[in-house]
Amino acid sequence: MTITTNTIADGHDVIRVRGARVNNLRSVDVDLPKRRLTVFTGVSGSGKSSLVFGVVAAESQRLINETYSTFVQSFMPSMARPEVDRLDNLSAAIVVDQERMGANSRSTVGTATDAYSLLRLLFSRLSTPYVGPSGAFSFNLPEGMCPTCEGTGRAAAVDETQLVDTSKSLAQGAILAPNFNVDSWYWKQFANNPNLDVDKPLRDYSADEWQEFMHAPARREKYAGINTNYEGLLVKVKRMYLDKAAELKQAHIKAYVERLATFVDCPECGGARLNESARTATVHGVTIAECTAMQVDELRSWVAAIEDTEVAPVVANLSEMLGALVEVGLGYLSLDRESGTLSGGEAQRVKMVRHLGSSLTDITYVFDEPTVGLHPHDIDRMNGLLLALRDKGNTVLVVEHKPEVMAIADHLVDLGPGAGHDGGTVTYHGDLAGLRSSATITGEYLDRRNTVRDTARERSGVIEIRGASSHNLRDVDVEIPLGVLTVVTGVAGSGKSSLIQEGLAGRDGVQIVDQSAIRGSRRSNPATYSGLLDPIRTAFAKANGVKAGLFSANSDGACPTCGGQGVVYTDLAMMAGVATRCPDCEGRRFRPEVLQYTLHDLTIDQVLALPVAEAAQVFTTGVPKRILGRLLDVGLPYLTLGQPLTTLSGGERQRLKLVSSMGADAATYVLDEPTSGLHLKDTENLVAMLHRLVDQGHSLVVIEHNLAVIGQADWIIDVGPGAGHEGGTVVFEGTPAQMIESSDTLTAQHLRRSVG
Repeated sequence: MTITTNTIADGHDVIRVRGARVNNLRSVDVDLPKRRLTVFTGVSGSGKSSLVFGVVAAESQRLINETYSTFVQSFMPSMARPEVDRLDNLSAAIVVDQERMGANSRSTVGTATDAYSLLRLLFSRLSTPYVGPSGAFSFNLPEGMCPTCEGTGRAAAVDETQLVDTSKSLAQGAILAPNFNVDSWYWKQFANNPNLDVDKPLRDYSADEWQEFMHAPARREKYAGINTNYEGLLVKVKRMYLDKAAELKQAHIKAYVERLATFVDCPECGGARLNESARTATVHGVTIAECTAMQVDELRSWVAAIEDTEVAPVVANLSEMLGALVEVGLGYLSLDRESGTLSGGEAQRVKMVRHLGSSLTDITYVFDEPTVGLHPHDIDRMNGLLLALRDKGNTVLVVEHKPEVMAIADHLVDLGPGAGHDGGTVTYHGDLAGLRSSATITGEYLDRRNTVRDTARERSGVIEIRGASSHNLRDVDVEIPLGVLTVVTGVAGSGKSSLIQEGLAGRDGVQIVDQSAIRGSRRSNPATYSGLLDPIRTAFAKANGVKAGLFSANSDGACPTCGGQGVVYTDLAMMAGVATRCPDCEGRRFRPEVLQYTLHDLTIDQVLALPVAEAAQVFTTGVPKRILGRLLDVGLPYLTLGQPLTTLSGGERQRLKLVSSMGADAATYVLDEPTSGLHLKDTENLVAMLHRLVDQGHSLVVIEHNLAVIGQADWIIDVGPGAGHEGGTVVFEGTPAQMIESSDTLTAQHLRRSVG
């Protein structure tokens, strides 16, 4: 393919990449102009993220870490040098990705952006009555937190029948909490307490015994020669599980906590998190808790009205911070919103706000699809912020699929031509006009107009939602049609997800595929995550008369030298570890005797090396056929079955999650922004798959901003008209044709302009 390029200045005005080979990159050479906005395009899995994040950003951050002493480096995560021959003229890189923020209940939008710190400073100077320094208004510090809930704002109403069986003694297993089984470490702390009778049923405990067993505060004592804390069962379970409910990862413990406790607002502070003096002090008649509960755009107006000269610098900085949140389309949030409840797109924009007011220049900012979760109406504002970062003298690198973002780029780099093994090369770099006229897939799709479905399918019934009122919803009544493709749309924060979650979550026959990230280690791969490996292992076992565990690299069949990983990791202390191919299995991951068994003339490691498209030609019956068919439907023919999940792009992971969820064979599927991370061509393939699912008898409800999907709906439910307090109502119901013809909502305006 002939690559048309623009001329880029030589010398130190470019980041020079030579011989990049991370993941599927094929010894990529490219020059990236500094202090310019460069957008990276290409189909999902083409190598964009590998080049931007895996090469440029990773090496920049590694080199910065190396400037610290070896002592300091020993406390930092070790980073291996990316596979690249040469990288010149790097500057410090700041990555603003879509990773969700931690689920710690003490982290809020206010604390994550430092807006709450400024608000605390404001109250420490102006509050009536005077309370003290800014720390006195912090719910994360002892001097400010509510003593009852310790600053969490929540209290747990515990169902003690889920905690203990009072008809049993400790010796009989009266404690029902996970990890407290008889003879466990935690159980022995109670069993060895001389004040408790391990053989007496709990219902026969005296008041003093019950207090000692359930409610005793932590005290230091020695057990089995080890200094440890003794505390009552309820105190211990509260500390271990209830106080960390949002952070729990194990599914069985999360399920137990949901049975054990109901979380309500703290009875003392009412959810404000603060002690009495902090939560009752006011500035101009408003408490700090009332400020954090306001929408950001409302709080911005309140702050701007403060004219006290002694706090003018604080007011100016806080107004600027709140204004930045409004500019990135997050004016509908409140500062007390917990960070862990933000979507990936919202989290990325919150992180972005932290950098907008920075005085640093000549930084490399790296963004991963910053428009994800944004309605077309909001993209212009995001573009303005990207340009503002560039105009401060920074290099801005953006992985993006939206034509609106490509249009503002100073430089574009397209990777491909395909995905996986078919990608990994630079197929174009230059300006937008050149990309349009190039022979790339991106160039081909750039000028395509969206189409509107000619004839809507007939609904087979409805799911009624009545009086939906969670978050900003205003007592909404709506009917979700069955047997058709329904798209729920509206600006970010309008109430779309709230409406569908409240109305459909937990209903029989409804499967919700949300935006939460799929987790996976180096041992996880498409075969294990999709459920494909289990029937394949069973088939191997049946064909060869042996047990199925032999065909798992995580179980009996694992190579003992590398533990089934295929590589041996050498720890080099503060330096990055080194991974080398296992000398015994030569990277095949299995014991030699396992590789003697075959199925369809293939060993298990050969099966895991197959791309999905080839595997579909081998496994043509039963469950494997169905799962492989779904993988093909979502546009993943190039993925190998054994490829580690850690190497997949965001778009690939999203589609793999969809495949896994489709295994539930539900009557109704709810998909939350399934086009996130998808190229224009991939979106076209996804829409075709959605139509196939409906034609097979399923009902689909898709929460989406993508106009290509909206135009192909049988039925549209538009929520708005704005975000936050300005949203929460259904502003349009009908077909795409009816929306274009008669509606004037923001969605209708953009859909009308997008169709040809």
